[in-house]
Amino acid sequence: YRRESTVIFPPVDTARFQTRDKSVLRHGFIVAGRQTPYKRFDLAIAACNELKVPLIVIGDGPDHRRLEKLAGRSTTFLTQVNDAEIVGHFSSALGFIMPNMDDFGIVAVEAMAAGTPVVAYNKGGAQDYVVPGKTGLFFERQSVKNLVAALEAAMNKNWDYGVVAEQAEQFSAVHFAHNMQN
Repeated sequence: YRRESTVIFPPVDTARFQTRDKSVLRHGFIVAGRQTPYKRFDLAIAACNELKVPLIVIGDGPDHRRLEKLAGRSTTFLTQVNDAEIVGHFSSALGFIMPNMDDFGIVAVEAMAAGTPVVAYNKGGAQDYVVPGKTGLFFERQSVKNLVAALEAAMNKNWDYGVVAEQAEQFSAVHFAHNMQN
């Protein structure tokens, strides 16, 4: 409507994902959420199959059976993950894959709060929290080839997990309340 506006991002419970054990060895990638076709978990599975790197797929949904058929031997599906377990999975992953365009992506910010960089499709809400080279990386096309290249770059980067977690704090519930008050 050609009006000035202020964007207030949804609150994320970042405190829940803060990792206390900084000595955890990170390995593999993770993707989480409702398994529906538009979320493009198939891209994450195909890219990790090609690279032969571990992928943990957390969640369930109408696309679950199809995704299981696509999965290689290094892909693990977890459908019943409690709050404590998801924190452990996020904080031990080398990266969180967000292969779809979403309005925001609370789950990706939760992963960042655990210090996990996000490898995201360069559209939508991810542009609000991924700082390329600092908190994650973008890929430009929803193709296996583009995602493979981004995952390879993520594996070869020496991430500062503390900086990733720090970036997530600007989306905390405390910041949300402050922004609403203002």
